[in-house]
Amino acid sequence: MFPSEDGNFWPDTGTFLPRKMSNANPKNNRPTRSKMEMLILYIPDIPCDASGQRMWWAFLAASIITFFGGLFLIMLWRTLRYVWTVCCQCGNKQEAQHVSDSIEADDCSDEGSWEKSSKNVKLTIDWTNSVKDWAGVMICAQNLTGRMMVVLVFILSFVGLIIYFIDSSDPIESCPNFRTDFTLQVDMVLNVFFLLYFGLRFIAANDKLKFWLEVNSIVDFFTVPPVFVSMYLNRSWLGLRFLRALRLIQMAEILQFLNILQTSKSIKLVNLCSIFLSTWLTAAGFIHLVENSGDPWENFENSQEVSYWECVYMLMVTMSTVGYGDIFAQTDLGRIFMVFFILGGLAMFARYVPEIASLIFNRQKYGGNYNFNPRRKHIVVCGHITLESVSNFLKDFLHEDRDPANVEIVFLHHIEPDLELEALFKRHFTQVVFLQGSILNPWDLTRVKIELSDACFIIANKYASDPDTEDASNIMRVISIKNYNSRIRIITQMLQSHNKAHLLNIASWNWQEGDDAICLAELKLGFIAQSCLAQGLSSMLANLFSMRSSIQIEDDIWQKYYLEGVSQEMYTDYLSNDFVGLSFPEVCELCFVKLNLLLIAIQFKQIDHRNVNMMINPGKHVKLQEKTLGIFIASDSKEVKRATVYCKACHDNISDPKLIKSCGCKEIDEWESPLSSKNKQQNKENKEMRMSVNSSPQNRRHMTEVMDGHVKRFDSTGMFHWCPSKDIEEAILSRSEASMTLLGGHVVVCIFGDKKSALVGLRNLVLPLRASNLHYHELKTIVFVGSLDYLKREWDSLSNFPKVSILPGSSLSRANLRAVNINLCEMCVIISANQNIVEDASMQDKECILASLNIKSMQFDDTIGLLQANSHGFTPRGMDHSSAENSPVNSLKRQTVIMEGNIIITELGKSSGLSIPMITELVNDSNVQYLDQDDEDDPDTELYLTQPFACGAAFAVSVLDSLMSATYFNDNILTLIRTLVTGGSTPELEGLLAEENTMRGGYSTPESLAKRDRCRVTQVALCEGPFAELGEGGLYGDLFCKAMKTYNMLCFGIYRLLNLSLSFSCFLRCHRFIITNPPYDLELKPTDMVFCMMQFDPTGGHSGNTLSHSSPSYSSSKKNSASAGPCNGQPKSR
Repeated sequence: MFPSEDGNFWPDTGTFLPRKMSNANPKNNRPTRSKMEMLILYIPDIPCDASGQRMWWAFLAASIITFFGGLFLIMLWRTLRYVWTVCCQCGNKQEAQHVSDSIEADDCSDEGSWEKSSKNVKLTIDWTNSVKDWAGVMICAQNLTGRMMVVLVFILSFVGLIIYFIDSSDPIESCPNFRTDFTLQVDMVLNVFFLLYFGLRFIAANDKLKFWLEVNSIVDFFTVPPVFVSMYLNRSWLGLRFLRALRLIQMAEILQFLNILQTSKSIKLVNLCSIFLSTWLTAAGFIHLVENSGDPWENFENSQEVSYWECVYMLMVTMSTVGYGDIFAQTDLGRIFMVFFILGGLAMFARYVPEIASLIFNRQKYGGNYNFNPRRKHIVVCGHITLESVSNFLKDFLHEDRDPANVEIVFLHHIEPDLELEALFKRHFTQVVFLQGSILNPWDLTRVKIELSDACFIIANKYASDPDTEDASNIMRVISIKNYNSRIRIITQMLQSHNKAHLLNIASWNWQEGDDAICLAELKLGFIAQSCLAQGLSSMLANLFSMRSSIQIEDDIWQKYYLEGVSQEMYTDYLSNDFVGLSFPEVCELCFVKLNLLLIAIQFKQIDHRNVNMMINPGKHVKLQEKTLGIFIASDSKEVKRATVYCKACHDNISDPKLIKSCGCKEIDEWESPLSSKNKQQNKENKEMRMSVNSSPQNRRHMTEVMDGHVKRFDSTGMFHWCPSKDIEEAILSRSEASMTLLGGHVVVCIFGDKKSALVGLRNLVLPLRASNLHYHELKTIVFVGSLDYLKREWDSLSNFPKVSILPGSSLSRANLRAVNINLCEMCVIISANQNIVEDASMQDKECILASLNIKSMQFDDTIGLLQANSHGFTPRGMDHSSAENSPVNSLKRQTVIMEGNIIITELGKSSGLSIPMITELVNDSNVQYLDQDDEDDPDTELYLTQPFACGAAFAVSVLDSLMSATYFNDNILTLIRTLVTGGSTPELEGLLAEENTMRGGYSTPESLAKRDRCRVTQVALCEGPFAELGEGGLYGDLFCKAMKTYNMLCFGIYRLLNLSLSFSCFLRCHRFIITNPPYDLELKPTDMVFCMMQFDPTGGHSGNTLSHSSPSYSSSKKNSASAGPCNGQPKSR
């Protein structure tokens, strides 16, 4: 220490002396100093007083005394309270009893004093509790006031840290003027606020000791008291104000209070960053303090002038183990601190920095938000998102034949897509967006803007091992979406039909507003059941609601005609008012001949505009109204517009349908057309007809006459045949009983399953075969061949259906198959309830494939065919004039075959299993290649292009994926398909099954019997009957017109032999393919069978001038008869 020119004492070196001054004063010129003087530093910039002493110890002492003084008081209070509690518990019980007795012996005045004293103590306790509760409310983040207080403290702490950064460029200790120093004034205000907040926290704390030792409390101890010492001494010491950086640890908590952080990853990222940053800044502040001050035991001579930000740089270099050496600690305190900091800092750097980098750079690739465009619709697709499900959905939804729709598809899934799926999204990047998230998370629903979406699709996992669990997951997705916004339209897939009942429990689920549940099991088994009534119908209907691109084939082979039909789809559009007043057959014929359109159904609202009627091929009694919606089969939506713009005055003489376009007549007010008066009369007539779907007055009169109100033959809805429930033992057949039973024209169902298999819902298979628009004698006996353990579990849903039998045993056993006369069956259905989760997809259908090949390889000797002797030869289905009672096959009679009357027994040579009509359910589409060893299908061929599918011999549930897109663009398509496939399942029946899980019988009333009057799909052969003349080179259009005019039969397809040159034995192999909606000029063949929608015959075939709907005798004989006849013994109908 040496004197300056003005007489003040200056330090020779130290914290506050610039380096150039320090270097200019060698140590050997310093005078000796006392020990007291060694603890005193002098300010080089501002001489605070005559002696120039530093008072850093006073600031530090104030903080230490505050901390340890408060800690001592807390410990003393706890000790006294503990001693007091122990002493009170050790009191003499007799003395306590004596005191109690003396209190009871006091007079009334003493009792009043005691009560008053107790009341004062209670008031004191209540007051302290109130203050404590008030303090807790002020700092609690669970209410608005507390959140505001916490956020304000954090902001002010950050402001205090910024002031420290500013003051760090000044000397460690200085003597500023409080009146003129703005930063000192602001820092004083902040610390006064922190002191008040500290008091609130102390009052609200339940454990005072724990509170005293908290990090935030220690920060206040070493930052708040020095400010008040600074005012007293008129000095400023930078000191430990860097501890304010520890407040940054609460940044994640504060941002959560402000709802800025809402995801776990963002919270974790901010938490890691705040801990790392606060530790880094705090350590830099300590190094800055000790390096600019020096070591006390070195007389503060080893200090160096280092800025705060240089210390920050040095610590980062040290933590990263780089260590350039340009800046390093010179003081002993700094070096000791660096030793421990390297141990902790290096560990923190090695742990936190990689994790922070991982969260920043490896954030969800698809974690953003959907950019909503108000000029463009968008839909949300969730559920089972895989390459297969997405590709099938996009292929159908984005098909070029769809109406031009500016719709963007947003996929939401919780798993990031794999490379193949990601490549698929990139190929459709202009119309497809993928976001990673969960549909059960409201935040993710906000990200995809689902409240603004046009619809939400939920795709089910068709291959789930537990269908009920999969359905439960999808129902939860529906609940989540409806809970977020009840107006969102949802189209979901369900695996099991009985799980649809749970959707009815959702209050906002409304099918009238567009919500739909596509039950895959119900529709799949319904399609298969319809193939039992008309083979090949399942493939035809599947092609109608699926969008297929047109493939041109020049060669005259079967694929050419099949693919022309594949390109046909279902469309809807309003019919022109020029059709008003015409009957449905007249309009249907006009559309087919004139417009090249096939009209299969109409839909219109009733006068009250509440109910909507859909009528499939109604009779002549139905006249078209205004604003009637038509359902067409056509190759393009543009073609359907012809029915809307058709004008009789302008288009009557046009022969080319492509020239029919909108004319000027449509601009005239159609309400004033000449047909208006006629419309009013027809509306009145139609109102009277709406007691049934398309019931004619003649049919209603006949059904009323035959009505028996005391017999329950139908279920309560009147849509299905019904019988009282019977035990399963009554339906079980032994192998010997089945062999002795006269089975023919029946349906054999080979079912694979066991007691652990998931239920497939066999009721959905039986319902279409027991529809009430079939007469009782037309019902085909159903024989289930499979595990009895499995069938017992399904029996409760089957016990109310007539003509249902069970043969327990394996479906692979040829003995069982021969016992049920599988060679005489109308159809053999092969399905499996075992969902095999195996790596090899080909093994998923092993049971069904083995069963199919096993049946096809069977040979049948001495085959017994039961034929009906008829002078007219073999009458095709629909043209049989015999009564039901004379039918030679009475389904299921346990009697010996006797030759009498018109029953004929014929014996033929070997009959191959290839002639057995069969439909096999497949899980994996590619396995279709194993069903037919003779076809030439490539393994990579799409299912609809394979021969088994084109022949109606195979069906896969994957074809139903197209129904979701079809339902979105036109919900009438799903209604029509469901009506055709399920046999007439109604919401009333679904509600009943949801409540009781069984069908109730109902009495025959006019209303219930009227529901029988609905058309059904069947097949008619061209080799015999009224249409035989057209089978020899006639045109399909002539057949269409004749069938519609004469019998109200709507023809919509042909079932034709693959090879017309085959011999009769090959002909019986039933290798046919479907032609959907053939053109007018298609030449017919005698072996063709025609798909048609046939009207209900209330007489049941008793009338000689009407068409009977079936010929049961034919089914049992068609494969075995070679008798001479008009068709050379070839079958006429199925």
